[in-house]
Amino acid sequence: MNYSNIRSFIHKEGYIFVGCSLGIALICLLFSVALFWIFFIISLCFFFFFRNPSRVVPSDTNLIVSPVCGTVCAITSDVPPEELGLGNKKRYKVSVFLSIVDVHVNRSPVAGKIKKILYSPGKFIDAGIEKSSLFNERNTIIIEVNGDENNLMSFSQIAGTLARRIVCDVHEGELLSKGEVYGIIKFGSRSDIWLPVGVTPLVCIGQKTISGETVIGDMSLPEFAIREAVIVP
Repeated sequence: MNYSNIRSFIHKEGYIFVGCSLGIALICLLFSVALFWIFFIISLCFFFFFRNPSRVVPSDTNLIVSPVCGTVCAITSDVPPEELGLGNKKRYKVSVFLSIVDVHVNRSPVAGKIKKILYSPGKFIDAGIEKSSLFNERNTIIIEVNGDENNLMSFSQIAGTLARRIVCDVHEGELLSKGEVYGIIKFGSRSDIWLPVGVTPLVCIGQKTISGETVIGDMSLPEFAIREAVIVP
């Protein structure tokens, strides 16, 4: 069974962090109450970071949801990098920055078959700035939206200054449900979502997103033009 289909209070990557800090706390209880409380609080912090709250995912297959919790930091319109294989037509990219307090469990924005997974090693520049999309360590999933091999989009996990580990729990050829957990980034990061051609973002810069719930695009709506790309430096 795919882990992402199993309900869990925290992502599996958090088990060792929470377990070890709790174990140390119990050992410390034998000789120091103060140390016990320090490590107990640390374990609660890890539990908070790796939390995996329930989501109410929109059932409409035309709706694209945010894969991450965070703040929309950039919206651009451009031709995607050739390496993604998304074609040479312009499309919108929505970038979301995840702070240390945001939920870091990642969810699929649409249902579909994973066509390709691209991992690129890189730097750990501040994920809040645009150049992190090009130079930072990242993992990108290209998916066939609703099983249509001619309708592709991508969403990425991008490491940041603190995020030093990208975890992807899925593989090429797997089928994902919309809102299904597919990975996590530790401990502060960014996600770039290249929407399907013709889909206009329904979010704005500075808006907060909730993974699996916030609608960032609707494939049933006609595209309308924006005057220029809007980027937060």
